[in-house]
Amino acid sequence: MVGSGPAGYTAALYMARAELDPLVIEGFAWGGLLQQTTDVENYPGFPPGIMGPDLMQHFRDQAERFGARLETDDVTALELSPDGSEPHKVWVGNDLHLTRAVVLAMGAQHRKLGVPGEQELSGRGVSYCATCDAAFFKQAPTLIVGGGDSAMEEAMFLAKFASKVAIVNRRDEFRASKIMLERARAIPNIDWVTPYVVEEFHAGENKSLAVARLRNTSDGTEKELEITGAFIAVGHDPQSHLVQGQVETDDGGYVVTQGKSTLTNVPGVFAAGDLVDHTYRQAVTAAGSGCQAALDAEWYLRDTAPFESAARVAAN
Repeated sequence: MVGSGPAGYTAALYMARAELDPLVIEGFAWGGLLQQTTDVENYPGFPPGIMGPDLMQHFRDQAERFGARLETDDVTALELSPDGSEPHKVWVGNDLHLTRAVVLAMGAQHRKLGVPGEQELSGRGVSYCATCDAAFFKQAPTLIVGGGDSAMEEAMFLAKFASKVAIVNRRDEFRASKIMLERARAIPNIDWVTPYVVEEFHAGENKSLAVARLRNTSDGTEKELEITGAFIAVGHDPQSHLVQGQVETDDGGYVVTQGKSTLTNVPGVFAAGDLVDHTYRQAVTAAGSGCQAALDAEWYLRDTAPFESAARVAAN
């Protein structure tokens, strides 16, 4: 298993219960994007809600309970056997792991604006998922940054809760499809703030988000919006750099899987979670795909002959 998060730990849990002795190279930043999330209220089984880091600790503990081996380190290189005839090689520094099956679960990262106040106020007004956090901004002024279909979807969902949603886009034109723009424009509490970019986020007396400073991209003038929530919807970056050129990826860098399975175009290599999903990007869907990857890997191992090599070799 390369990576953790809901997909990686769920795959590890299923593979451990199948007595496949999975090794999870979980990364130093184990737990994925939920480690950066505060309250999670839409994951089934936790009626009062749960903090993102606490939820990931539960995932991790459950996988470990059934025998998954966890290595808190980062994979430095992957050498995949193109036809599956040789073991796949997973490097962690100078340590080499040989394996017949690899589950890729490196996830994706929210694309950041990189403006002052963004990082400091993440989880305190700045968010990257309206589906996850919109309910915390009932009857509050908010903004969405972005101009694509995802931004429109986020804005329409957020508008059900917030008193006002300002869509901030750097151009007067939008990348979103015509039908998505029409739907968004029909919602009365959505405002359109163009052509502007966010220059800075400011906290209020309670140390949570209070103001966004905007700059007009045409004439350079600035203005401030008083808000309590800002949602950044400018895209995601799948963490597929380790396998670029070895497995098939799409134009956005997401790993391509076959049909409804988690099989990649390389035998014995499976992919799950946000590494493949640019549509839903929810913890529950990532966990579901992790289950699929574990079952796909189990069936692959059942139906192919084992290699004679050891599972772990120290490199010279």
